[in-house]
Amino acid sequence: MGHTPLAKETARRLAYEGLHAARAARFPFPVEGRIPNYAGAEAAARRLRGLPVYRRAKTIKVNPDAPQLPVRAMALADGKTVVMPSPRLRGAFLCIDPAAVPRGEERRAASLSHCHRYGREITLAELSAGKVDLVVAGSVAVTRDGARAGKGEGYADLEYAILRELGHPEIPVVTTVHPAQIVDSLAVEAHDLVLDYIVTPEEVLETRTPYPKPAGIDWAKLAEDALSAMPVLAELR
Repeated sequence: MGHTPLAKETARRLAYEGLHAARAARFPFPVEGRIPNYAGAEAAARRLRGLPVYRRAKTIKVNPDAPQLPVRAMALADGKTVVMPSPRLRGAFLCIDPAAVPRGEERRAASLSHCHRYGREITLAELSAGKVDLVVAGSVAVTRDGARAGKGEGYADLEYAILRELGHPEIPVVTTVHPAQIVDSLAVEAHDLVLDYIVTPEEVLETRTPYPKPAGIDWAKLAEDALSAMPVLAELR
């Protein structure tokens, strides 16, 4: 008999507890309720650099959270265009052209505090006309077969679904996490973003995930207030 997958909230609790037990939790605190930053985030970014899907990518969409700051900075240093969603999808997507970032300022340009000085907001039409080659998503808890739990508000799922609604083909998805964030099982729903690769400071896991990625937005499951809170969704609809 198969076991019952962990509920997402249980998986998140285990991941947060694991980070504390490993003394790996890192500023900003508390890590609970957010995509947690962790000791080794820079090493995980460097390991990501070795992945062929990263090396081939010209444009990468990366979440704006702290543990993926090293990924955003590295991508700019490697000459890749970085697309960042606004936090909580309350505004437009931001595009940072590496040519607009002076050498040595990549980390500053990739930070939430300064990214608008280096990048520019792009319209959905521009996002549709461009090509995103790789998605790097932050995670709270993940499984080795590619299931993922974020902080529980569904933004990463929606961001990927927006790209699909705009006509992008299925895009490889990678996460960078601490090993303590890997759990044994996790319930997966149809709208959930799933992972092709999990990168830790120590290893790269190719998940060969059996779960499908979202093919678009499930409008029927969106609360009406989501459209007013996230104007990008109202524009897309």
